[in-house]
Amino acid sequence: MISEALLKKYGAEQVQLKKREVLFGIDTVPRYYFQVISGKIKMNNFNEDGKEFIQGIFSEGSSFGEPPLFAELAYPAYAEAVEDSTVWKLEKKSFFQLLKENPDTHLALTKVLAGRLHYKATMVAEISSESPEHRLLKLIDYFKIHIHKLPEDEPYLVELSRQQMADLTGLRVETVIRAIKSLEKKNIVQLKSHKIVR
Repeated sequence: MISEALLKKYGAEQVQLKKREVLFGIDTVPRYYFQVISGKIKMNNFNEDGKEFIQGIFSEGSSFGEPPLFAELAYPAYAEAVEDSTVWKLEKKSFFQLLKENPDTHLALTKVLAGRLHYKATMVAEISSESPEHRLLKLIDYFKIHIHKLPEDEPYLVELSRQQMADLTGLRVETVIRAIKSLEKKNIVQLKSHKIVR
């Protein structure tokens, strides 16, 4: 996303997070731009029954949590380390200065945010009306094509756990397991050492 050199130039600092450590919580006022150096960060929240819903999972080079920073609104989700992770943290004022002085970087970030809006709109439609199998295929294909940038005809090894897939689609993990088995029987996905290949 934003180059390491630019982030350093504008005063970004590195933050180390242990697995399951929370970087910020719901209703926290945004003060920084964040970008993953290594590891994985998820943004999530919970319903009244305590069921987790994952808003997104962000890996090396990805930024997260920008919309509330731009809109001057509180975060609507937690940011939690999925594994031991390191992220860049750049103070809000310095981040906006970076964008003003580097229009190519600003445009690249705008394109990323537009892609996320497209994903959210797509997934909301899928979650509200489609079968579990269809939801899971949409999710897998989104990660394959838009996150990992793989051609459609190239095999993709799904890195998400069954639980993460459930949390991203609003399904129960048992439903995900059944749907994956059904997709395997239909030869739409393959299972190799319990890993999904599409």
